[in-house]
Amino acid sequence: MPRRWAALPAAGPERAKAFKTRLGILLGKPEPGGEMGTSGKLQPGARRRDASKEVLEWRESFDQLLKSKNSLSLESKSSLQVLSHTPQHLPSRSQPRDGVTAFHTFLKTEFSEENLDFWLACEDFKKTRSKTKLASKANRIFEEFVQTEAPREVNIDHETREITRKNLSGATSACFNEAQAKTRTLMEKDSYPRFLKSASYQDMTKQATSHCISKRSHT
Repeated sequence: MPRRWAALPAAGPERAKAFKTRLGILLGKPEPGGEMGTSGKLQPGARRRDASKEVLEWRESFDQLLKSKNSLSLESKSSLQVLSHTPQHLPSRSQPRDGVTAFHTFLKTEFSEENLDFWLACEDFKKTRSKTKLASKANRIFEEFVQTEAPREVNIDHETREITRKNLSGATSACFNEAQAKTRTLMEKDSYPRFLKSASYQDMTKQATSHCISKRSHT
């Protein structure tokens, strides 16, 4: 099955520094220019909620992880952005601000991010109201992710692939439902458990737990 080989994360001190920056962002530490103002209101660049608690919630269920996409704005992105090889609906790899982005970063290390990108593309597709745009988006998603030898072919069985192909003849918002469900199940049973056991997420949970304890001791 074709895979798009992405560059591996930087190693050594640079990687450690980048990861520390990511943790700071995820755990709600204000970025430069993101401090609390004198009025007590959160200034631009600061997190709107306690991200440390959110990080710990990702391990409760795969649904909880997928719900954590506060920095995404899929409705405002065009279908071409959803199908981009470097997803523009996601923040840069160096700054994951939510569960979906952190999971996507992990999938890139396994060269399987196309599964999540397809799932996100389907979520965006369901929000399309124009019948003309619906048909156009359906064909683009199918050509990018579903058809045999697609540039970013997802791992689904032949029967599901053919059902999806037939659905294109009368495209509706539900025409990718079966393929999306199969891809979601694959991620939940295969990639998600490895993500939870990964060194990066383990470090995140340690930092998040420490941050929560520290916060409670000051209240």
